[in-house]
Amino acid sequence: MPETLTAKGRATRGRIVEGAAEVLREQGVAVATLDDIRARTGTSKSQLFHYFPEGKDQLLLAVAQFEADRVLEDQQPHLGRLDTWESWRQWRDAVVERYERQGDECPLGSLFLQVGRSGPGARAIVTELMRQWQRDIAGGVRALQANGLVPPSLDVDREAAALLAGIQGGVTIMMSTGDSTHLKAALDNGIAHLRATGTPPPA
Repeated sequence: MPETLTAKGRATRGRIVEGAAEVLREQGVAVATLDDIRARTGTSKSQLFHYFPEGKDQLLLAVAQFEADRVLEDQQPHLGRLDTWESWRQWRDAVVERYERQGDECPLGSLFLQVGRSGPGARAIVTELMRQWQRDIAGGVRALQANGLVPPSLDVDREAAALLAGIQGGVTIMMSTGDSTHLKAALDNGIAHLRATGTPPPA
């Protein structure tokens, strides 16, 4: 539907999705109702179903996409300019801050539990998020290569995949324990590994 909407319609739909995201974060996916979302966004029932004719699950998927986009937006501008070791440190701090601020409640995970993580819509959102995130990290490694900070022979995509896997593992543990130690370790060790590849061999 978004492709067929007017600019005003896209703005209205976006306002509904953003308002719904706020309600779901505050009340929880299992508790919040469409009436709560309508009240927050000033939307009539007919208007809500105009933009989301399949009902709550369709709206939840739209909110899931909104939350997935926020994962990467919260890492900017650092994720988009990983061309020095200082910029990597700033990105590392932004990732840790983002997940510490989020705490042990993951809105994206809660949404997928509600609509079905294995459903095609949810799977597509997760797949695209991870693909884009890995691509951005890989772009940072290539920027280091261009600046002569890591060797040209480095397997960029493999390094990016390993770093992303470490982040996701650290986030998962943090969701269970409330402790960001593992997330910090994954980022610190991943970046330290990259830096070590650029260390010249002893004479």
